[in-house]
Amino acid sequence: MMARKPQRRREFGSVRQTESGRFQARYWAPDGKRRYAPKTFETKTEATTWLALTQADIERKHWTDPDAGAVNFEDFARKWVNERGLAATTEDLYTRLLTRHIAPTFGTWDLDEIQPADVRVWRAERLKATNGAKTTVAKSYRLLKAILQTAVDDDLLKSNPCRIKGAGKEEADERDVAEVEQVYALAEAIGPRWRIMIFLGAFASLRPEELAELRRSDIDVDEGVVWIRRAAPELTNGKKVIGDPKSRAGKRAVYLPDFLVPELRRHLQWFAEKEPDGLLIVGERGAALRRSSFGRKWRKARIAVGLPDNFRFYDLRHTGNTLAADSGAKLKDLMVRAGQSSPKAQLIYQHSKKKHQRKLAKSIDAEVRQQRQEAAEQLQAEERKHSG
Repeated sequence: MMARKPQRRREFGSVRQTESGRFQARYWAPDGKRRYAPKTFETKTEATTWLALTQADIERKHWTDPDAGAVNFEDFARKWVNERGLAATTEDLYTRLLTRHIAPTFGTWDLDEIQPADVRVWRAERLKATNGAKTTVAKSYRLLKAILQTAVDDDLLKSNPCRIKGAGKEEADERDVAEVEQVYALAEAIGPRWRIMIFLGAFASLRPEELAELRRSDIDVDEGVVWIRRAAPELTNGKKVIGDPKSRAGKRAVYLPDFLVPELRRHLQWFAEKEPDGLLIVGERGAALRRSSFGRKWRKARIAVGLPDNFRFYDLRHTGNTLAADSGAKLKDLMVRAGQSSPKAQLIYQHSKKKHQRKLAKSIDAEVRQQRQEAAEQLQAEERKHSG
């Protein structure tokens, strides 16, 4: 009986010459399938070298399925957003950035088609298209990078093509700070019903979404304090989402300068809903605050006062923050008052005491009264000069 010839061990890969004269490399992949190099080679040596590098990647467990990245980017990105369990406002932001700034370029591409050079070109084009809106482009870049990093983690890509150093860092332009007299002029221009929003935005550092959900039960006029417990931001589609403030630090007690207390009393008597838990801010017909309707009033008042077109209601917070900082307030007190949070600063400011906040409110009160008095004296001096 003849001895059976030993079975030949299957070779890792092979090289063959095609009819065109170029060389094709093929190999057995870890998934048991025969795979081919993504291109043919001019020489057999080049093809053999490619095989050796591929085999080394497999042995080091660096190999990825070359077809894994053939996944539509927009499908993957939309799924990425939906699976994150994000807050409604964050999901709204990501969806808006994806729709307006990322998908128009990469929406029809497969993941593995996006190369570092493509990302650089996309970013440069976004900066031009948005007239240098660096903050928006930085947010869009960070989102794109995060989505593609998940593709790397899922073994759909070998590496992340987002490699531009510092591209995700937000460097917002310096914002204008309204002077005290400009704040009062805005309050006069916007009318009696809405003036409390101007004052609370500027001198109490309240966000518009916090004002939208502020209620009688959140206000202690005798103590001169406003409790921020909820917020009602509006999404791009106009839907209001009532929930917690922007961050954990957003839940806070804001002590008011004394000059604001009469303004608040008057507003509660004249304009707020009468129920014990009624809204502080409602429109002429009793409807809750809406961004669109208030926005029209805000723009008219801003134009009347002569503030820049890019001056937002949100920028009023800078006035109160600046006044508080000029009064010598400590960083932790400033962050508590503004409801700001960050991983590094959280432990620093969360222990700010009630007496510090009350002192801070009194400092703002004194500074505003002084500036108002100086403005009145200057006006009187000018009137005497002209009359003389």
